[in-house]
Amino acid sequence: MTLADLLVQLVNGLAQASTLFLLASGLSLIFGVTRVVNFAHGSFTMLGLYAAIAMAERLGGAAGFWLALPLAAVALGVLGAVAEMTILRRVYRAPELFQLLATFGLVLVIKDAALWLWGPEDIFGPRAPGLSGSVEVAGLAVPTWDLFLIVLAPLLLLALAALLARTRWGVLVRAATEDRHMVGALGVNQAWLFTGVFALGSALAGLAGALQMPREPASLGLDLITVTDAFVVVVIGGLGSLRGAFLAAGLVGVVKTLCFALGSVELGGVSLNFSKLTLVVEFLLMALTLVLRPWGLAGRPPAGGQESPALVEWVRVPGVRFAAGSCALLLAAAALPLVADEYAVVLGTDIAVFALFAVSLHFLMGPGGMAPFGHAAFFGVGAYAAGLLAQAAWPMATALLAAPLAAAAAGLAVGWFCVRLSGVYLAMLTLAFAQIAWSVAFQWDELTGGSNGLVGIRPAYWAADKAHFYWLVLASGGLAVALLWRALQSPFGFALRAARDNPRRAQALGIDARRVQWLAFPAAAAAAGLAGALFAYSKGSLSPEAMGIARSVDGLVMVLLGGLHTLAGPVAGAALFTWLQDEIIRRTDYWRLILGAVILLLVIAFPRGVVGSLRHVLKERS
Repeated sequence: MTLADLLVQLVNGLAQASTLFLLASGLSLIFGVTRVVNFAHGSFTMLGLYAAIAMAERLGGAAGFWLALPLAAVALGVLGAVAEMTILRRVYRAPELFQLLATFGLVLVIKDAALWLWGPEDIFGPRAPGLSGSVEVAGLAVPTWDLFLIVLAPLLLLALAALLARTRWGVLVRAATEDRHMVGALGVNQAWLFTGVFALGSALAGLAGALQMPREPASLGLDLITVTDAFVVVVIGGLGSLRGAFLAAGLVGVVKTLCFALGSVELGGVSLNFSKLTLVVEFLLMALTLVLRPWGLAGRPPAGGQESPALVEWVRVPGVRFAAGSCALLLAAAALPLVADEYAVVLGTDIAVFALFAVSLHFLMGPGGMAPFGHAAFFGVGAYAAGLLAQAAWPMATALLAAPLAAAAAGLAVGWFCVRLSGVYLAMLTLAFAQIAWSVAFQWDELTGGSNGLVGIRPAYWAADKAHFYWLVLASGGLAVALLWRALQSPFGFALRAARDNPRRAQALGIDARRVQWLAFPAAAAAAGLAGALFAYSKGSLSPEAMGIARSVDGLVMVLLGGLHTLAGPVAGAALFTWLQDEIIRRTDYWRLILGAVILLLVIAFPRGVVGSLRHVLKERS
C-alpha cells in the first residue's frame, strides 16, 4: 500500500467518522440526560434517509435536495417528541429496562411502517448537486461529498457545544447529564426537558440518515446496524459527552478503514487478514475501553464508583409453592402431544427452548441485578458446540452434555471482565463480547460454515419424533430450571441477592460480591447453552444469527414482558412472545407492526411485566 493509498483511505475513514459522530451525537444527548437505552435511535436514522429521498424527489432539482436535508431532520425531531410524550413518558417510573422494551416495540412498528410506505426494495437517492464529483488527492479521486462530511462534523460539534454552553436550556441539559434528580429537585420541569432533548436527539439522527442520501441506499436493515454503531461510539467516548463522541467516532472510523486498507499481511510467516476485523474492530475497541476506562475517553467516573441501583426493588424468592406449581405445569405441558397436532408440538418446543433461555437471562437480571445485552452469545456457543459435535458424529446425548459446559466456560471468561462493571457499562461490555463471538461465527468458514452456518444437525433416532423431542426439551429444560431454582435457595443464592441489593454491606459481612456475581455467569451461561443446543437440534441447522443482537434483544423482551419479580415471569414472557410472533407472522406480512404495538400496549398497561403486574393487583386486593 502506497502513501497515496493510505491518504485516500484516511480520508474515507474520516468521512465514515463524521457519519458516526452524526449518529452518536443525538444518542449521546438522549442517553446522557434521560438514561434511556433508545433502541429506536437507529430507526429514526433509517427514517431520516427514507424521508430525505422522498422529499428530494418530490421537491425536485438542486434546491429540493438541499431543502430535504433540514426538512428530514425537523420531521424526525417532531416524531421523536411525539414518541417521547406518548410512549416513553408513560414508563419513566418503571424500571429503566422497560424503557428499552418500549423503544424496541417502537423499532418494530417503525420498520413495518417503512415497509408499508416504501416497500422492501432498497431505494437510491439523488446525487448531491454541486458535490457529486470528486477531488484529486495524491493522484487518486476522493468523493467531494466525503470532504463535505469531514468539514460538517466539527461544525456541528461547535454548534452543539455553543447551544449547551450559551443557552439556559443547554445549561439545564448539562446539569441533567451530571445529576438529573437534582435538576428535578430544583424545580425544573423534567418532562419538558426530556422531550426537548429527545426531539433534538431524534432530529440529529434524522439528519445523520439524510446525509447518507448520496452515499448509500435506504434499506430496512439500517436500523439495528446504525444503532449498534452509535452505541459503540457513545460508550467509547463517554456517556453524555459530545466531545467524547467526536473523538470516539474519529478513532473507530480511522481504525476500521485502516483494517480494510491493510488487507492480508504476512507477519513471521503467518498470514493475518486485517480486512476481516472491520466487522468486529469497533467492538474490540469498546471492550478494551470498558475494561481499562469504563467511563469513556472524555467521560467522568460516576459519583460513588461503579455501583448502581438494582434493576428491581424486590424479587420474590421461589419457594415450595413455586416448585409444586412448576411440576403441575410441566405435567400439563407434557400432555400437549396427546391432544394437539404436530404444528402445536413444534410451537410448544420453541416455547420451551426460549423459556429456558429467558430463565437463564433472568437469573442474572433478577437475583443477580445485572443486565447483559449480549446473552445470546452463550446461547450461540451452546448451539455451535452441539452442531459441531453432531457433524463430527458424536452422540446427541454427549453433545447436549458438552454444550452447556462450553457455554459455561465462555460465561466464566466473559463474567470475569463484566463483574468489574455495573449498570449500562456491564450491559455494553456483554454486547461487545457477543458481537466478537458473532463475528467469529460469521467469518470462520472452515469451522462454523461462516454466513451459511451448519446444516444436517439431526436428533438421535430415539428423539427424531416431534413428540419425543418435545418431551426431551421439557425434561432437560425443567431439570436446568430446577437447578437454577435450587441455586437460588442455597447460600450462594442469598449471597447473590445480597450483592445485588447492597454490595458494600455484603462486603462488610464477608461476602465477596464480585466473586459471587462472577460465578453466576457460568451458571446462567450453561442454561443458555443447553437452550441453544436444543434449538440447533430442533431446527436441524444453525446460522450466526443464533448469537446476534436480535436474539439478545428477544431474550430481554421475554424477561421484561413476563416480569423480573418472579422466576415464573420469564417463562410467561417467553410463551407470550413466541406465541404472538408465530401467530402474527402466519396471518400478515406486517407482523412486526402488530407485535410492536402489542409490546407497547403491554409495557404501558403492565409496567411490572405481565406476571409482576398481576401479582401486584392480587396483592392490593387481598
